[in-house]
Amino acid sequence: MKTQFTNNNSNLEKLFTNWAGEEVKTIKPIPESGSARKYYRIKGDSKCAIGVYNPDKLENKAFLYLSAHLKENKIQVPQIFASDADKDIYLEEDLGDITLYKFLHENSNNQPLILNTYKSVIREMPKLQIHAAKGLNFNTCYPRAEFDRQSMIWDLNYFKSYFLKLTGISFYEQYLEDDFDTFINYLLEATRNFFLFRDFQSRNIMLINNNIYFIDYQGGRKGALQYDLASLLFEAKTNLSPLTRDELLEYYMEAFYNEPSFNKKEFLKYYYGYVLIRMLQAFGAYGYRGYYERKHFFLKSIPPAVKNLEWFIQHVDLGIKIPQLWNCFEQIILSPFINEFEESAETLTINLNSFSYKNGIPLDNTEHGGGFVFDCRALPNPGKFDQYKSYTGKDNDVIVFLNDKPEVNQFLNNAYSLVEASIKNYQKRGFTNLMINFGCTGGQHRSVYCAEKLAERIKQNFDIKVILKHKELEKQLK
Repeated sequence: MKTQFTNNNSNLEKLFTNWAGEEVKTIKPIPESGSARKYYRIKGDSKCAIGVYNPDKLENKAFLYLSAHLKENKIQVPQIFASDADKDIYLEEDLGDITLYKFLHENSNNQPLILNTYKSVIREMPKLQIHAAKGLNFNTCYPRAEFDRQSMIWDLNYFKSYFLKLTGISFYEQYLEDDFDTFINYLLEATRNFFLFRDFQSRNIMLINNNIYFIDYQGGRKGALQYDLASLLFEAKTNLSPLTRDELLEYYMEAFYNEPSFNKKEFLKYYYGYVLIRMLQAFGAYGYRGYYERKHFFLKSIPPAVKNLEWFIQHVDLGIKIPQLWNCFEQIILSPFINEFEESAETLTINLNSFSYKNGIPLDNTEHGGGFVFDCRALPNPGKFDQYKSYTGKDNDVIVFLNDKPEVNQFLNNAYSLVEASIKNYQKRGFTNLMINFGCTGGQHRSVYCAEKLAERIKQNFDIKVILKHKELEKQLK
C-alpha cells in the first residue's frame, strides 16, 4: 500500500506535468513548521513550483480565493498555477528560501539594514490591510469570517489549555474566564473592518531582489489593524528592542497618515491590547507545538516571549482590570521552567553523513567523539535494479522506491527515537557536537536516502545546525 507521501508525490507530479507541459525531474519535501500542510519543491526541465497538499478543503478554498483577490489588488503574493480540489493539492509560485526571519539572522550585525527592511514591509501594509479589504468576500475566510468574540475566545482558551495548564501555572478558572470576558469586550471596541493577515510574522514574509512578498495568509479575515503590526513587532525570536519597536510603530502610523479610515488616536488606544492577545495566542502555539506535539524548536521561543511579556507588564496599562490574568503573567515571569529552553541548543551541531562500508566509517575528531552508526544494508536495495543504478538516494525515483517499503520507515523511526534522546541530553549537558552516520554497501542509495530523511526530521523538530555530507557522492564530484 502506498504511503501518503507517495500519493502526494504522484498527484502533484501529474498536476505539475499538466500545468508545465514537461516531466518532473525532482520533487523534494520542504520541512514544515507549525501546520499540517505538506510542501514540496518541484522542478522540471525549465519550470519549477511549490506543490502543496492540505487535507483541509475549506482552508484550501480560502487560500486560493485570497490569493486571487490579493493578486488582483497588486499585493505581492505567490501566483497560483494550478489546483485540484478533489485531491487537496495545488501548485504555487516558488519564491525561494529567503524569509525575513532568515534575512534578519544573517544580517544581525547590520541594524540600519534591518530597520530599513522592516520599513519596506510596513510600507506595504496600507495596501494589504485597507485597500485589499475592499471587495473582499470575508464569508470565504477560514475558520471565521472575522476576528470576532469567538476567535478571541479560541485564542485565550488555547493559551489557557496549552500553556498555563501544561506549564503548571496556577489560577482560579472562573476568575480567569471573567478576565477573558473583560479583555475581549475591550478589544471589540476597536474598529475591525480591515483585512487581518492573522499570522503576519517574519517566516511568512519573503525577500526577492529587494521586493517584499507574503505567504501563508490562509487564516486571513476581517479584523483590527493593530493585530498584524503587533504580530510583526512582538515576534519572540526576532528580538526587536523596545526602541526599535517604538520607531517602527511611529513609521507605521506615518505610512497610514493619508488613509481616511485610519484614526491614530483610536489605533494607539487599542494597540497594546492586540499586542497582548497576539502574545497569548503565541504562547498557546509554543505550548501546543512544543509540549504537546514535541516540536522542540517551538519551545525555544518561550524565553524571548517571556521577556516581551515582562516588558509589557512593566510598561503598559490597558485601563481595564484583569487581576487573575495579570497574576498568571507574574507567575510565568518568575517560573523556573523557562530556564529549560534557553539558547544552549544553539551550540549543538549535528554532523550527519552517508558512507560506504567498503571505504570505512567516518571518524569523529571532535572533543567528545562517538555518536551513532546505522547500518542500512538490511534494507531493500534499489541498486539491485537496473533502472535505479544511475540514481542516488536524493533522486525522486529512489525516494519513491524506498518510501514504499514499511521496513524502511520503521528503521528511520527507530533511528530518530535514539537520536532525539541524545540531542535532548547533549543540549542539557552543553555538548557541542553529535555525529550520526548511515552506511550501506555503495554509499549511493539507502544511506543517502536515510541521511536526507533524518536531516529533514531533525530540522523540523529542533532549531539546531545540521551539517549533511554524502561521502561517496562527494568523491564522484571531485
